[in-house]
Amino acid sequence: MIDARCSCGAVALSLAGPSRAVVACHCMDCQRRTGAPFGVGAFYAAEAVTISGTPSEYVRKAASGGNVRSYFCTHCGSTVYWKADNLPGMIGVAVGAMADPNFPAPLRSVFEQSKHGWVEISGAEHFQQSGAPKNAS
Repeated sequence: MIDARCSCGAVALSLAGPSRAVVACHCMDCQRRTGAPFGVGAFYAAEAVTISGTPSEYVRKAASGGNVRSYFCTHCGSTVYWKADNLPGMIGVAVGAMADPNFPAPLRSVFEQSKHGWVEISGAEHFQQSGAPKNAS
């Protein structure tokens, strides 16, 4: 069992088993959401996630077209997880909310058209947007 939580612990998730995918996202919205040059999410089937606490929801239009619903703690402000219209049945969990330095590295790096030039993510597939490979014509 893997646990993820906000800074104060009021919102927590229990995750059954390993993630289906770990993704680094460099879109401007993830940069603003995290306050960092990119966000990293681990994706789980919704039925494999147990949520405790009462997060607030913020809905925004994603660069990929659909809505993204971010769930954050009303006490400490930490975004713990999100749901995207283009990934039905999946929950993205902020890797930092797991606070595990041994968590697997991202397998994909998306929206690299807005990636900071000094950021390097090795061993991942690289995409300029969400689904077009960086070297695709």
